[in-house]
Amino acid sequence: MGAYPLFLLVLFIYIFVLILIGLYFSKHQTSPTDFWLAGKSAGFLSIGFSAAASWLTAGALLAVIGFFILLGMGSIWGFVAPNILALFIIAFFVKKIKRLPAITQPELLEMRYGPFLRLPVAIIITVVMILFAVADIKGFAMVLQIFYGIDPLYSALIVGLAVSIYVTLGGLSAVIATDMVQFFFLSAFIWVMAFLVMGSAGSATTLSPGQLIATVPDGWWNPISIGMPMVLIFVFAIVPGWITEQDPWQRVWAAKDERSARNGMFLGSFLVTIVFGGCALIALGLNALYPEIARLGFPMGMAKAEPALLTFIMGSKFSNLALALCALSLATAAMSCTDTFATSGASCIARDIFQRHLCPGATMKQMRLVNRISVLVIVFLATLGSFFIHSIIDAIHIATFIASASYFFVLMGGLYWKRATGPGAVASLCTGFILQVSLVIIDLAKTAPMSPPFLESLHPLFMGHGVILSMLISGLVFVNVSLATKPSDKTLLAPFFTDTPEKMSVTHGSMEPTPTISGQP
Repeated sequence: MGAYPLFLLVLFIYIFVLILIGLYFSKHQTSPTDFWLAGKSAGFLSIGFSAAASWLTAGALLAVIGFFILLGMGSIWGFVAPNILALFIIAFFVKKIKRLPAITQPELLEMRYGPFLRLPVAIIITVVMILFAVADIKGFAMVLQIFYGIDPLYSALIVGLAVSIYVTLGGLSAVIATDMVQFFFLSAFIWVMAFLVMGSAGSATTLSPGQLIATVPDGWWNPISIGMPMVLIFVFAIVPGWITEQDPWQRVWAAKDERSARNGMFLGSFLVTIVFGGCALIALGLNALYPEIARLGFPMGMAKAEPALLTFIMGSKFSNLALALCALSLATAAMSCTDTFATSGASCIARDIFQRHLCPGATMKQMRLVNRISVLVIVFLATLGSFFIHSIIDAIHIATFIASASYFFVLMGGLYWKRATGPGAVASLCTGFILQVSLVIIDLAKTAPMSPPFLESLHPLFMGHGVILSMLISGLVFVNVSLATKPSDKTLLAPFFTDTPEKMSVTHGSMEPTPTISGQP
């Protein structure tokens, strides 16, 4: 059997298993809580493995390896460290998040500020999830193009159809279950590759693993080689957006109790660290095998550094079956993230837009149909976006920066600051979103190919498409407008602050879509 038909056969078997998982969980769904929050019964192992798998996209891992090759440990602040830190920090917010009766973040913000924020936040989250999915599609397209010469459009169709089938069958329960399977595939692949790459590098250079580690360029192991100011800029630009990303919050709500959610986030952070450790070893070996890539420097060398692992695999003359398993492992990474982003975005479309504003009395059958269509729409738009955004990491960063600038202060301020008001939240959301999107467009339009970003060339504080500026202005607007307007009604504050008298006419303890404050009948 030829290489590509064998891959399709292996992929078909794998997807069939995922579909069986989706069918299993679909039989146990009797309410929206079951579909969107896995019945609130997930244990800490499920939460941890799912949280880790949903943040380890195939494209991002290839990019991380490329950054390690060119920049060493100093590159961790652009993706690796924020990834680890965000899950770890979310664990400390679990107590507050877990006791709030919401299924989505837009619903939570409606409870806190009133009905005017739910629709725009749902739209922004959907846009952010589409941008995240772009990175998965580009990464998987790169894999199939290098391995089998497949057009990127077909790669997107493979991921999109597979994800839409098992996700719409089993909801978040299927996503969590399949994420566990996908994490094991991905982590095994990374560490097997680390062993093979280091072995090949040792054979090519006659150096032991210890000697390979010791002979890397000066400063390779220094995590602050980019300078502490740049480290702080990266942290403040990226971590807030990932802390407020909807999908880990959904896993907190899906956990059976507070302890499971907290420990799951800690476990997820640890598991992500293990995988990135394997990526660092792969980069060390590739650096010895392809020294010409590192000599190109950043950003010139990124075009060869990003697919370097795939180049190694193709040059190793693996059997067709081994090559198919490598492609499948990277496909699982693409699916584990795409299903998360599609689920999060689709839940906003179905619950916060369709059910809340278009059809308040929607049945479970109607919601499943809308959710299925929404998944397909998100994947389709992500596919279109993949032809316009050329950098995998940049797609992730753009999504993160929009989230950070738009609703970081709105969300976290609503949880912990009583004086935050609806007008302040609206003003901050609109200001941050419009400003950040405008800066991204300007930066992309004015940056020449293979050149440093235009805004960053003006001043280091403008790095990350100017997100620090956007966040600063968004935060100032949030605080000043909130202080200048009437305090929020105590009925809105009651679910969020234990010392606020309960004066609500409805109970918010139910996860079902019935509270009148959310506009449901």
